Amino acid sequence: MSHYFINDDNLASKPRKVDFQINGVDFSLDSDIGVFSKSELDKGSELLIKTLLPLNSLGGNLLDLGCGIGVIGLTLAYFHPGLNVLLSDVNTRALSLCNANAEKLRLSQRVTILQSDIYTEIEGKFDSIVSNPPIRAGKKVTYEIYRGALEHLIDGGSLYIVVRKQQGALSVKDNLEELFGNVTVLAREKGYYILKATK
Repeated sequence: MSHYFINDDNLASKPRKVDFQINGVDFSLDSDIGVFSKSELDKGSELLIKTLLPLNSLGGNLLDLGCGIGVIGLTLAYFHPGLNVLLSDVNTRALSLCNANAEKLRLSQRVTILQSDIYTEIEGKFDSIVSNPPIRAGKKVTYEIYRGALEHLIDGGSLYIVVRKQQGALSVKDNLEELFGNVTVLAREKGYYILKATK
């Protein structure tokens, strides 16, 4: 069985659109089967975007880890022209769609899109790391996202994630508290938690 958090070169293609509105702007991003939230904007991603957009603390360099088709990172880049955004994912189909969506939004010159298995190809440090972590990939993957953020954030930089309560948000919160020594719940809606941990 194929999953959005792996590569499957034999997977059939059924192109589709993900249509959504943020801050009065209509977005229509290219999507396909074999990627996360292939037909609609995931409610967790939407809450994460809406929570992060008003913040002035994202800094200049942001990593969208597990970016999928680019929903979170591209939207933040669209509304924050000063952000340098690196979008990464292990899924090559998702990255191809992310590239197409960056072109469609005229963001290709302002963002970098990279294939990476978690942090394996990520270099440098970031002011912010954002992620809607692939919970179905298991704790070995998701907890490495949280742990690795410590190595890839500048001092004072923050990790921002969204996790559903029924998928372990409270245990993730405890894990972040152990790793970072702090964690803040920025938003909570319909079972989704937006968590911030600062290095």
